[in-house]
Amino acid sequence: MGDGPVNAQCRSRVPRRREGSVSAMRNLRRKVRRAQTIVPFGVGGILDLRGESFVAGDIRSWSRHADLVESPRLAKKLRVTQFRSAPVIPSGKAAYTSRVGPSYVRFPKWLFCPKCREMKLWTTNREVRDRQPACGRCTGISALAPMRFIQVCRAGHMADIDWHRWAHSTSEGHAQRQCQANRLRFVATPQSSGLDALRVDCSVCRAGRNLAGISQKNILQKMGLSCPGTHPWNSETDEADSCEETPQAVQRGASNVYFPITHSALDIPEPSSLAEDDEATQNIADHRFWPLYIEEGDSPIGDRIRETIAQECEVPEQFVESVRRRHTEEIAATSHPDHSEDDLSIAEWTALSVPGSVANSNTFSVRRTRLGIDEDAPESMRKLATDISTVVVADRVREVRALEGFTRYEPGSGDGDGPEGGRVVSVNTHARPQWLPAVETYGEGIFIAVDETRLSAWEGLPTVRNWTERIERNLGASYKADRLREKTGPKLLPRFVMLHTLAHHFIRQLSYDSGYNAASLRERVYARSHAPGSELPPQAGVFVYTAAGDAEGTLGGLVRQGQPPNLAETLIRLLESAQWCSQDPLCADSTGRSLANLNRAACHACTLLPETCCEVDNSLLDRTLLIGDGQVPGFFQGVIQAALEESAGVVELS
Repeated sequence: MGDGPVNAQCRSRVPRRREGSVSAMRNLRRKVRRAQTIVPFGVGGILDLRGESFVAGDIRSWSRHADLVESPRLAKKLRVTQFRSAPVIPSGKAAYTSRVGPSYVRFPKWLFCPKCREMKLWTTNREVRDRQPACGRCTGISALAPMRFIQVCRAGHMADIDWHRWAHSTSEGHAQRQCQANRLRFVATPQSSGLDALRVDCSVCRAGRNLAGISQKNILQKMGLSCPGTHPWNSETDEADSCEETPQAVQRGASNVYFPITHSALDIPEPSSLAEDDEATQNIADHRFWPLYIEEGDSPIGDRIRETIAQECEVPEQFVESVRRRHTEEIAATSHPDHSEDDLSIAEWTALSVPGSVANSNTFSVRRTRLGIDEDAPESMRKLATDISTVVVADRVREVRALEGFTRYEPGSGDGDGPEGGRVVSVNTHARPQWLPAVETYGEGIFIAVDETRLSAWEGLPTVRNWTERIERNLGASYKADRLREKTGPKLLPRFVMLHTLAHHFIRQLSYDSGYNAASLRERVYARSHAPGSELPPQAGVFVYTAAGDAEGTLGGLVRQGQPPNLAETLIRLLESAQWCSQDPLCADSTGRSLANLNRAACHACTLLPETCCEVDNSLLDRTLLIGDGQVPGFFQGVIQAALEESAGVVELS
C-alpha cells in the first residue's frame, strides 16, 4: 500500500442522509495524496487547489472502498476497533471511476469575480461537473475566487462571515439599515493600501465597509454576530449545535484555522521469549547465577555475577547485561498493563534498544551496529564513543499515523474553557467514531541511545536541574501541557530537552549528508519520565526515520549513514554546527521562545524543523543542554571541547 493519489470527491455541500432520498448534486473529482488525507488535509482541514477552496468532511462521507490499516497497539490506546485509509486510485483512464475517496466540501461559499468584483453565494445547483465556478456576467473565462476571511470559534466550528451584515454594519440611513438585498461587491480601491483598500459594498443601498479591523479580537461579537454552531459539511438546520463561543474572523489560510490531533505508532512484533532466542541467550538464562543476577541488578555484587556469567558462557559482559535489561523490560511492561497500553514507547524502546528482543518481520527489521571508533582515533571521537552506548539501524520499519480530531483558533486538548486551548472536534461529528482515518508508511531509520550512567550523573548536576525547571514551570502553565505530557511523562527531565534538541540537529545534518529532504524525516524521542515508584526502565535515545516511504520502503540512504564511519562523523559535525547560530547572541541568550516560552536557545536558523518532523510541535528545545555554555554544562560539552582543541592543533601545525 503506497502513498499514491486518491480521489477527493469535492462538493458544494454534503447532502443530508435520508433513506430513499436521491441527491441531485453534481460532484467534482480532484486528486490528493493518501498521506494528505491525514495531515494537512484531514477532516476539518482546508484544501486550496488551483484557485478553489474546499474543506474535508467528516468520516461519514468516506467511501466504503476505504482500505483497512492494521495497528493493534494504536487501536487499543485510542479505543477504536480499526483504522481505514483512503483507497489509492489507479493511473490512466480508470483514475476517476469506482474508487472514490473522502469528500471535500466547497468552502467558503462566498465567492467573488476578480473582474467585475461581484460576490456570489454559491449553491449546489450552480455546480457544473469538473468545472470551476465562473462568473456568468463577464465575457471569457472568469473563474470565481473564494473570500479571504472566514470565521471560526474555540469550539471547532467554522462558517462564512455574514458579509451582508458586515457591509451594513456602519450604515446610518434608515433605508440602508433595512436593506435586505444580497447583492454585494468586493472592491479593491487604489487610494489606500492593506486591508483599508478592500471593501464590501452593497450594490442596492450603496452601504459598505472596508476590512480594516477585521482581524481584531471579538470584532464579530461587537457587530452582534454569533457562532452558528455548524461545520461546513453539516446541514445548518438539522445538525447545528448550540454554541456560546465567540466567533473570530481569521484569514482562510491562517495557521490557527486548523490544528490536527494525530497519533502514531511503530509496528512492533510480539516479544520473543528467552526460550526461543539463540543458544547464547539460552545458556545465560539457564546459568545457576541468573536468578541472583536478575535480583541484584547494577549493584557491586551484580557486577561480579555478570562477570562470572560472561566468562562461563563465553560471551561479552555487555551481552549479558542486554539480556537482563530485555528481561526486566518485558516483565515491567506485562506487570503494568495500564502503562503499556497508554505509553506506546515502552515496547518501541525495548525493540530498538535491545535488537533481538523481538523477532524481525517483513514490517520491522533492525540490527545492531557500532560507531567504528578505534583506540587511535582523535580524542573527540573517543569521547563520543563513551557518550553513545547503542547504535541500531532499522532496515525496514512501518509506521501507522491516525487522525483523532482537530481544534481551531487555539491548539490544545481542553474543553474550550480556561487556558487549556480549543475544544477537540472528533473526526465523526455525529457520534463516537468506531474507526479512525489513518495512513501507513514504510521506511528506514537510525536509533541512538546514550549511556545511562553518564546521563544520570549529568542530570544530577544542580545547574542542569535548575535550568530545566524553568522550562518545566512554563510547560505547567501552558495550554499545551496535557498534550506534551504524553511525550515527556509526568515531569520534564533534562534528558528529554537534550535528546529532543539532538534529534532536531541530527535531522538537519542528515538532510545534508544523506540527501533526504528534512521534511521527509521524522523523530521519536525516548526520554520520558515515569510515575514515582514505577518499575519501568529509564529511556534515553532518539530514533530518526523516513516518513515518506511507500510499500517498498526507501532506498537505504539513511541506513548507510548509520554505518561506520559515517555516523560518528555526522554526530561530530552536528555538534559543531549546534554551537553557532546566525541569530546569536539573541538566540543563545534567550530566556523564552515560541508559544508559551517552551524553547530556549532554539530558532528557525539553528534548530527548528518543518512541523511534519517533530512530534511535540517544535517545543521543548534548547541547544544549551546539548553543547553547554558558561553557566550550564552540556551533555556533549566534552566532545565539543576536544574537537575544538584538535582543530586548534591542526591550525598551529599548518
